[in-house]
Amino acid sequence: MLPLAITAGEPAGIGPDLCIQLAQKGFSDPVVIVCAPTLLKERADALGLPLDVHLWEPGDRLDSKPGQVFVYPVSLDASVDAGVLSAKNAHYVLKTLTVAAEGCMNGVFSGMVTAPVHKGIINDAGIDFTGHTEFLQALCGVDRVVMMLASEKMRVALVTTHLPLASVSSAITKPLLRQIINILNHDLTVKFGIAQPKILVAGLNPHAGEGGHMGMEEIEVISPVLDEFREKGVNLVGPLPADTLFTPRWLDGADAVLAMYHDQGLPVLKYQSFGSAVNITLGLPIIRTSVDHGTALDLVGTGKADIGSLQQAIKSAALMAGLASFTS
Repeated sequence: MLPLAITAGEPAGIGPDLCIQLAQKGFSDPVVIVCAPTLLKERADALGLPLDVHLWEPGDRLDSKPGQVFVYPVSLDASVDAGVLSAKNAHYVLKTLTVAAEGCMNGVFSGMVTAPVHKGIINDAGIDFTGHTEFLQALCGVDRVVMMLASEKMRVALVTTHLPLASVSSAITKPLLRQIINILNHDLTVKFGIAQPKILVAGLNPHAGEGGHMGMEEIEVISPVLDEFREKGVNLVGPLPADTLFTPRWLDGADAVLAMYHDQGLPVLKYQSFGSAVNITLGLPIIRTSVDHGTALDLVGTGKADIGSLQQAIKSAALMAGLASFTS
């Protein structure tokens, strides 16, 4: 049974804290933390929590107990001041992601779970980095991925992700929409075990364009693509006005929502379940889940960081990797 890899994220952020706090009651699934062992030891001391760190190599047994972690070691490039960002460790952060992703592709890990990174400090190091999703897409060599956030009650996938709002309309094309829907429908079926997913699709404009009076994207781009998929038997509903889509009338019985841009769908999901939602990257040849929050520098070393999202991200990855049952 291959373990999950957890990347501890930005070393000055709450990623290490979350791993240590979770370790206190033991991990319910086999996990290995990809990070610098010294980082965990120093942070555990700062938190005043006991931590037994074991170095792990592929093939080693995993018999985790409360207060114990197994670590696949990656060395820091510079010392870490908890809560204080430093561009000197940007390459270290990306190396942990590379080690985990390549380990998934090479049969070392069954999937990867990522703690939060800080995009700005990585860019300050002179590295063009827009986020985990895009970095893993390039590393895995795939043409397209889909960012989806999931909670116990809702899944929201995105057509566009980290784009300025002014660029969204021109970015939504028929070829892109086809790719996104193909990936979303496929992974809901294969990775989540849903026989025929029901997907609600949001319009781009207010009132889904209101028959062209508030924009033509629904008529010229979105609806024609949805019709193509419906003819193939894919269960798509829409385009629907986003302001009424997120209501029980529509959500009850739906398996996912496809939003056109980042802040169209994610605020609703995060309002409903912030701190317990999971970020899942669809379309990769590997399993990748993540927390739904940032590095929370103000909480580092306080012991007040909420472990809920990381806990749920591990659970979701374990389900998709077959380490646990969907019905358990």
